[in-house]
Formats: sequence, structure tokens, C-alpha cells
Amino acid sequence: MFGTYRVFLLLVFVGQLCHGFYLPGSYMHTYSNGDPIFGKVNSLTSIETELPFSYYSLPYCKPLGGIKKSAENLGELLMGDQIDNSPYRFRMNMNESLYLCTTSPLNEHEVKLLKQRTRELYQVNMILDNLPALRYAKQNGVTIQWTGFPVGYSPPNSNDDYIINHLKFKVLVHEYEGNVIEIIGTGEEGMGMISEADKKKTLGYEIVGFEVIPCSVKYDPEKMTKLHTYDTVSSVSCPLELDRAQIIKEQERISFTYEVEFVKSDIRWPSRWDAYLKMEGARVHWFSILNSLMVIFFLAGIVFVIFLRTVRRDLTKYEELDKEAQAQMNEELSGWKLVVGDVFREPEWSKLLCVMVGDGVRILGMAIVTIVFAALGFMSPASRGMLLTGMIVLYLFLGIVAGYAGVRLWRTVKGTSEGWRSLSWSIACFFPGIAFVIMTVLNFLLWSSNSTGAIPISLYFELLALWFCISVPLTLFGGYMGTRAEAIQYPVRTNQIPREIPERKYPSWLLVLGAGTLPFGTLFIELFFIFSSIWLGRFYYVFGFLLIVLLLLVIVCAEVSVVLTYMHLCVEDWKWWWKAFFASGSVSFYVFAYSVNYLVFDLQSLSGPVSAMLYLGYSLLMAIAIMLATGTIGFLTSFYFVHYLFSSVKID
Repeated sequence: MFGTYRVFLLLVFVGQLCHGFYLPGSYMHTYSNGDPIFGKVNSLTSIETELPFSYYSLPYCKPLGGIKKSAENLGELLMGDQIDNSPYRFRMNMNESLYLCTTSPLNEHEVKLLKQRTRELYQVNMILDNLPALRYAKQNGVTIQWTGFPVGYSPPNSNDDYIINHLKFKVLVHEYEGNVIEIIGTGEEGMGMISEADKKKTLGYEIVGFEVIPCSVKYDPEKMTKLHTYDTVSSVSCPLELDRAQIIKEQERISFTYEVEFVKSDIRWPSRWDAYLKMEGARVHWFSILNSLMVIFFLAGIVFVIFLRTVRRDLTKYEELDKEAQAQMNEELSGWKLVVGDVFREPEWSKLLCVMVGDGVRILGMAIVTIVFAALGFMSPASRGMLLTGMIVLYLFLGIVAGYAGVRLWRTVKGTSEGWRSLSWSIACFFPGIAFVIMTVLNFLLWSSNSTGAIPISLYFELLALWFCISVPLTLFGGYMGTRAEAIQYPVRTNQIPREIPERKYPSWLLVLGAGTLPFGTLFIELFFIFSSIWLGRFYYVFGFLLIVLLLLVIVCAEVSVVLTYMHLCVEDWKWWWKAFFASGSVSFYVFAYSVNYLVFDLQSLSGPVSAMLYLGYSLLMAIAIMLATGTIGFLTSFYFVHYLFSSVKID
């Protein structure tokens, strides 16, 4: 009985602990009045250059205990995040106006760097209790929301630049209340008597909002140098006239100050990210989905006609004939029935096809699982880098699936398992090798610019270790499983002499390339929001919409490939393997073309060849991944369509 009591007591305490559990974010922190909280700073970022730089690359005040880097996960490192501690100290529910430091006279290099960062619109990204600083600005009567604040500003029609050296913080806090559990005694047989207080007790305060108003203030350096860090200074009203702002020029000494105001809020902990994740353009997302559904129904109608009116009619008519009539009909066959002896002939570059299909299965599986988990709330923006880290981990472990799919297709095409090890190695190295080459070239560009976005040498070795110690062995194991699986048997025999393909009025690749417009039509609206998130510093958290779009994309790719494969077979073109792959995979060409269009018309502020090379390099990598995933969808669907089609035909 005493054991039952302990289990019951444990469940009660666990229930109380789980009362405030918040699935889509990090653990809740509560603070008492006066508790010190130090802000953190991330890399400086700009939508003009896309090159992140360290916060302390500029002459800012440093923490008293020295600069300490925060622990960063794999995703944060690859994204170029560099989170450091900062001297900005907050004390819970204490409104203060404090002095930080005064710099030494600015030299020529510091002035040049500050002016450059100011004119390239670099933003300071500050974090408090894992919340980014939020700034509101009005443009043409519309309130615009930004994360971070600018390094400085350049007034129009002026060659002078001014630094932001005074920050007004507003911290929104929510009073956290909880029930108090008391054990007031023991009852019969040692059973505990638990009492729950009727009134709730304040257990602390949660930070649910972090806003900032940046200012530029001209201080008297002689007076300010007499102060010590965290000494009280007078409050400042923003904005100020230019003659009272701190100009950036040589031999100037810049004093940094800040104000803190704590404001009680009704926002609860689970809702504190809502201000950052406000979904804009919901109607546009629904329009995208409706547009995709129309394309799907149109293609589904064509597939329906192919199956029920054409294929079924031909097969039924053929099966109703006796053997003599069938033999006579075999001589008069036309269309897809003529290529029965060549339709399963081994394609050119069959090993490359198996490699691309294997990698495509892995990328598709990674995308689906990642987006499903993100839609369920497991990939919170509060956990920086978690999305990219999750994708890499999934890609590594899905090597088993990639090896299995590629080797099983190899056995089907070749009729033997010979060479499966070489194929598995190729699958394990194909897409990662392409990514490695592109990332290395881009990394040299980042290194030359001294950007924090450059991957450290140590991380290179870690990635190589993950590649060869996890991905390669798992792919080889998947390939071995593929050799043990039952081989897919062709329903018809292949002739020894290949059939001549009739000449066509127009090249077949033109039809294949045009087919990619239909999958792209389901994707391009969502692409705009994804590109804006990546390159314009906006949060993207509408994974529910993205999951729907992904499922619709899979259906459209499958339908397009089936229709195109049937069209090629009808004109006696039995080389359908690669055409089926690129019928849906050609959507990547339009994705890359759209990324170039986005660079020209939506990222007009992007400056410098290095920034453009970075953008195009990442876009190319994304387009290749999309080609492998969508091409695999189309190929596998077409393969099973052709297999089903010719398994119903009995021609010797």
C-alpha cells in the first residue's frame, strides 16, 4: 500500500510539473523580483549583403567578465549564428536607465567599418530569455515589424552617418501563478493526505515580450568617462534632432547607455512567439492550395481517361479475342502495344539513374518527416537551428532507405546484385558530394569576407565524420538489405534487337521540359514566402500550409509523369526511363529560374558579387535537391504504371 501511495504522490507532482509544459518551444523560465538577466547578441545581419558578421567586430561595449560564446548546435553553426554574451543587464521588474561604457577615440578603420555596416543596413540581433528584440517602425502610415535594430542610420541628402548608442527596452512580463500542494498528514495505513490551496500563489514572472526603440544620443565624453558600468543616467526621449545625435567620425568617443521598462502583460508563455509568427497572406496560401487542386483534378481527369477509356478498352477488346485472332492482331498492333518487347530494356546510364532515385527517396523522406514534425510544433523557432539540425540527422539515417531503393532498382534493371557495393557508395556520395563542392566554394567566399557565416575547419571535419561514419555505413547496410529483398520481375520479355523509334516532328525533351510547369504551379506561391523567410529575415512558420502543398506536389508530379510516359509509349518511344524522371524533375529548372527572378526583382538591394554568388549557390543546391525528390516521385509512379500496364498484356 505504501508503494501505491508513493506512485500516487509522484503522479501528482508530475502533473503539476507538466501543467506549464509548452511543446513548441523551450522550457519556461520564471524569475523573482530583482533577479539579474543578461541579454545575448547574435551575428550582425543584413538583407543587402547576406553576410553575417560578429557583433564584437564593431567597437561595442564588452561584458565585464569577457566575451563568452553560447553553446550552438549544428544548425546554428551552418546558418552562421554566433551567439555571445553581452553587457546588457536586466533586473526583473526594476525600471532603470544605465550607463555601459565610453569607447576610446575612433580610428580610421573603426570609422570606415561603422559607416560601411550602417550603409549596408546591418541589424543588431539581441536576445533576452530566448526572445529576439522586436522593433516597430512606421512607413507611409503602416506599422512594420522588425527583429533587431540598425547599427546606425544615414539621413537622406547627407553624407554623415549616425550610430545607435542608446536603447530603450520594454520587457513584457506575465505573472506566473500556480497551485500550492501541501501534505498535511497521513491517514489510515500510512496514506498521505494531500491538500491543494484554494488561492493561487505567485511563483514568479515569465518574460513574454522584448521590444526595443533605438536612439542616437550625443553625450559629453568628459562627463561620461567619470561614470562606471551600470551607473544611473538620466532618461532620454527619442527621436532626437540630428544636432543632438552621435555622428560617426574619427577621434569621436561614443558613450553607450540603455533604459529598461518592465510592463505586465496578459500574454501567456505558450503565446509569446505569436507576435513574431503572425501569419500574413493567409488568403494567398489558400489560393495556392486551390490552384493546386484545380491542376490535380485536371490531370486526374486525363489519367482517368487513359486508364478507363483507352487502356481498359484496348485490354478488354484484346482479351475477348481467341488465340488465332490475337496472333493476327499482334501483327496489326499500334501505339504502346508495339513496344512490348522493348519497354523494359535497360536504359542508358542505368547506374546514374539508380543513384539519383536512391538519393531522391532519401531527400523526399527527409522533407516529409521534417515538415510533418514542424507542422506538429516540434521544430519551434525558439530552438534556433533545430530545423536544419533535424534535416541533417534525418538525411543521415535515411541512408538505409536510399541504399535499399537504389540497389533494388539496380537488381531489377540488371537482373543481378553484382556491383551493389559500388552503387551504394555512389548513392552515399552523390548528393553530399555536390553539396560539399558548392559549400566549399561558398565557404571560401565567406572566409575572404571574414564573415561568421563561414564554416569553421573543425565543423568541416565533424561533417565529414558524420558523412563517412554514419551515412555511408547505413547506405551500405540498406544496399545489402536491397540485395536480400525479392526482385521485381518484368511481366514481359525483352527482345534481343531493339526496336527503332520513329522520328518525331518535335524533340521529346521539349515536352518533358514543359511538363515541369504544372508541378511548379503548385509550388511557386509558397516559394515566395520561403524565399522571403530565408533572404529577408522573416520568420516562416506556416508548416501546415507547406505540408498540404508538399502532398499536392507529390500528387501532381505522379500524375504528370504517368501522362507523359503514356504519351511517349503511344508514339512507340520505349526510352521512357529518363523522360519519366525529368517529366516531374524538370520543376527544378523553373525553381532555379524563379530564384534568379527573385534575385533580380525582389532582392534589388542585394549588393556585391559575393552576395549574389552566395544566393545563386544556395539556390542551385536547393534546385538539385528538388530535382532528385520530384524526379524520383515521377519515375517510381511511372515504373509501376508501366509494370501494371504490360502485366495485363499477354503477347509472346
